[in-house]
Amino acid sequence: QVQLQESGPGLVKPSQTLSLTCTVSGGSITTSYYYWSWIRQSPGKGLEWMGSIRYVGSTSYNPSLKSRTSISRDTSKNQFTLQLSSVTPEDTALYYCARGDNSGSGYDYWGQGTQVTVSS
Repeated sequence: QVQLQESGPGLVKPSQTLSLTCTVSGGSITTSYYYWSWIRQSPGKGLEWMGSIRYVGSTSYNPSLKSRTSISRDTSKNQFTLQLSSVTPEDTALYYCARGDNSGSGYDYWGQGTQVTVSS
């Protein structure tokens, strides 16, 4: 059973960089052919895909967030990390990490989500 757990600060000040880590257990982030994503949901809005890192380490980002987003990984810890720079109150959201596979079936495992509030 794969499990994902988000961690990071719940409160970030405007203009700072938000950093979240997803720790994966029960499966390796380097296993073919999975990709590992960050997805958020702002109050009153739908889910927004932020970006992904694939099992080979390559990344892809939502064009609307690309200039502020970076996803990296630590294979020794089986973790992947989101950094979102220059945050504003509009970045307040519930942030999820999730696993997807290349078969097109979407995401099969999700973390429970972590609330991040951007406020001074």
